[in-house]
Amino acid sequence: MAKKISKAQKKVNYDQKLCRLLEEYTQILIVAADNVGSNQLQNIRKGLRGDSIVLMGKNTMMKRTVKLFAEKSGNTGVLNLIPLLVGNVGLVFTKGDLKEVREEIAKYKVGAPARVGLIAPIDVVVPPGNTGLDPSQTSFFQVLNIPTKINKGTVEIITPVELIKKGDKVGSSEAALLSKLGIRPFSYGLIVLSVYEEGTVFSPEVLDLSEEDLIQKFATGLSIVAAMSVALSFPTLAGAPHMFINGYKNVLSIAVATEYTYPHAEEVKEYLKDPSKFAAVAAPAVAVAAADDSTAAATASAAKEETKEEEESDDDLVFGLFD
Repeated sequence: MAKKISKAQKKVNYDQKLCRLLEEYTQILIVAADNVGSNQLQNIRKGLRGDSIVLMGKNTMMKRTVKLFAEKSGNTGVLNLIPLLVGNVGLVFTKGDLKEVREEIAKYKVGAPARVGLIAPIDVVVPPGNTGLDPSQTSFFQVLNIPTKINKGTVEIITPVELIKKGDKVGSSEAALLSKLGIRPFSYGLIVLSVYEEGTVFSPEVLDLSEEDLIQKFATGLSIVAAMSVALSFPTLAGAPHMFINGYKNVLSIAVATEYTYPHAEEVKEYLKDPSKFAAVAAPAVAVAAADDSTAAATASAAKEETKEEEESDDDLVFGLFD
């Protein structure tokens, strides 16, 4: 007969397991487990088996173990987990890609009926159509102010009706009606609330950002830094090129307006004195562009002529076979 483990020993084993996981894993998903059954949780554990471990427990025990681990190991980053251990939550330790693990967890949501007293996580709308219920059941619809009519001996809902709003408690009448209609409006599973990685905590929405999104946000931030740098005359790596260009423009404008000069300013002054020189410089560039266009057009027409000749030769060959 197996020896029964005492509660004190269970706590010791739990502390050791959590400390080992905190030491081994640097990535943790904090998940809400409201209305998640034991069988559903077991299926999630099976689906994540290999590179992830799901650990549930009392919040007080988890907080105490995290504090003890931080004191022993000197890893104070794990203390950021303590404010997140509120409500019915669990920890998913993983070495895999965080986005893929979150998507795998989301696969195990299951439909659930609307039970009396539950807080609705979404709006519940009853669609129009035949319910299959006999006319004696119209009392349920009358209590809930749902417009109906009798069609071929059954109750038919005329228009869609918002039965329950998100955040409202499910009443007994709503629960009974949804049960009669066979509607399971809610779905429950582990919901990722926060992400912990090497001492940093961030929102799970960050996992949806692609490389293009990151590049775009970085470019936007860089442009803001450059603009502020130029406006405040405060040199930064982002604003330095713009400041140099603006400085060069100022020096050039002074040289043009005064007798002061330097080699590049001399060239600009010559163009201002005689604009025809600028036209002479710009003309070759325009000519080169026109030549490129004419060359492309000639190449295209030659290709068409060649195709036409090939088609004519094929026709001649066909007619020659039947001469």
